Amino acid sequence: MPLDQQLLEILACPNCHGNVEYIEADQKIYCRGTCGFVYPVRDDIPIMLIDEAEKPQR
Repeated sequence: MPLDQQLLEILACPNCHGNVEYIEADQKIYCRGTCGFVYPVRDDIPIMLIDEAEKPQR
């Protein structure tokens, strides 16, 4: 089951407060803001915790 579109519209990155994009094939939510963190989606539930995010390699 895909994530609810209304939920996706209100989600923001908890780290930089940037816009996010959900990629269903990856089951991940990507920050399109300044930090670029990647948040997992488990059982159709976004895990928007900074400690759970994949940090980009810099």
